[in-house]
Amino acid sequence: MPAPHALILGGTAEARTLATALTETGIRVTTSLAGRVAQPRPLPGELRTGGFGGAEGLARWIREHHVTALLDATHPFAHRISENAADAARNTGTELIALRRPGWTPAPGDIWHSVHTLTEAAALLPTLGRRVFLTTGRLGLQAFVPEDPVDPLHALWFLIRSVEAPDPPTPRHCEVVLDRGPFTLDGERGLLREHRIDVLVTKDSGGPATAAKLTAARELGLPVVVVRRPDPPAGVRTAPDVQTVLALLSPAAADTYP
Repeated sequence: MPAPHALILGGTAEARTLATALTETGIRVTTSLAGRVAQPRPLPGELRTGGFGGAEGLARWIREHHVTALLDATHPFAHRISENAADAARNTGTELIALRRPGWTPAPGDIWHSVHTLTEAAALLPTLGRRVFLTTGRLGLQAFVPEDPVDPLHALWFLIRSVEAPDPPTPRHCEVVLDRGPFTLDGERGLLREHRIDVLVTKDSGGPATAAKLTAARELGLPVVVVRRPDPPAGVRTAPDVQTVLALLSPAAADTYP
């Protein structure tokens, strides 16, 4: 039997916690990052950066490095990576668990508009406000830059928050703030007031690290456009937290997790 080797497809806070927990049990851990952040924070265990070359490349890496468990702890919207993981696990017979933090749910007083895509979110904005807080990350901004020069989106002003500077194109009228969560409620209140924001756009990432903006928007009576997350690939076991992943891998390991 090969020694246990867990490959974590990372990029989330849960992936970091999972890598720490598994490393402490003595399991060999490799965390793979897509490479979209130039200077990622240090991680326990081994680290690789960059794509695998699709499902076939991932399957080849799994075989060559004798991976015994594949743990998909990517962002809930990294759908293509999750599909590749499902295909690679199926083709190699490797155990696969997807760690998916629960999504957000509206609270009393929330004014949420649920959409399926960034394009749908962009289409709604001119009816909801003039000053937009866009918190969907640096990718996908093309949806908010229409080709039609008289599209009403061009009249809106955007505050764009991302970890790293977005590549062009960006909206005609915008300001970019570079920051990384977790964010505080006081900080989010101040940001919304300082920039006179009247509508928020977010992906349903779930988790507490970036949820304060939703509370701040509720307090200020602002509408929120929420992009729904895609469903995980069919047939993949999912877990809502690190402890559940550990329990599925090894009940003994879960017992040692605080």
